[in-house]
Amino acid sequence: MNLIRTTPAHGGYQSLVTALDRDLAVTDQDDHAFYSQFNKSDKIPYVVVVEENGQAIACGALKPFDDRSLEVKRMYTAPGARGRGIAVSVLRALEAWARELGYHRLVLETGKRQTAALRLYDKYGFDRMPINYGPYRDMENSVCMEKIVDPGPV
Repeated sequence: MNLIRTTPAHGGYQSLVTALDRDLAVTDQDDHAFYSQFNKSDKIPYVVVVEENGQAIACGALKPFDDRSLEVKRMYTAPGARGRGIAVSVLRALEAWARELGYHRLVLETGKRQTAALRLYDKYGFDRMPINYGPYRDMENSVCMEKIVDPGPV
């Protein structure tokens, strides 16, 4: 396996997020149009892709959220690669990159119907936020989470 730091222009990333969007259209049901507007890659500067035997099998990305935080976006593992801890490797890589860039917190939004994602983020140490952030504030299906990656000076 090879973990690559790249941009949204990476062909493997583009293929994976196309598959992700197909899956989310089914999972999100009637809410898909609302959520998809926040998942465009044009504002995402930091992308991690995992390749195995020259094939992209997983990805994740970071998007600036505020001066101290990055938002985790576009987490996806191809079905044939699931159950091997690859998503945790992507999260570790994203967290390390966030620290290198000087950010202190990761935030993310996922859906209540995305039970595997919720288990992953809970296991990885994300805490559920008491109030959803930004556009997800009034979305009943949304779960917003955060993780402090570098507390900074005390």
